[in-house]
Amino acid sequence: MTDKPVELDKHRGLAAQKATDLRRALAEVETNVRELREREAALEERLMTVPAASWPEAATKARYLLNLYAASLPAEDTRHRALVSALFDDFARLNDES
Repeated sequence: MTDKPVELDKHRGLAAQKATDLRRALAEVETNVRELREREAALEERLMTVPAASWPEAATKARYLLNLYAASLPAEDTRHRALVSALFDDFARLNDES
């Protein structure tokens, strides 16, 4: 008997190793997605409950909401995508002027 742990993955066939790796990767992705959703919910709760103290803070809230909107647009909706992009440019320009 040895004190060294046995690496079981080395004793499995290639297909079993790939299946195990896939299950591990999927479990990690699911955990990351759940954590991301929790952080997004916390951020959105804060955006809703904490009033903006300045125009740049209000623009930050608007930028977040516009990014959500733009992500939901179909790829062929170039007109609305361009409009969102132009608005982001306006935010940046106006922020630099203040």
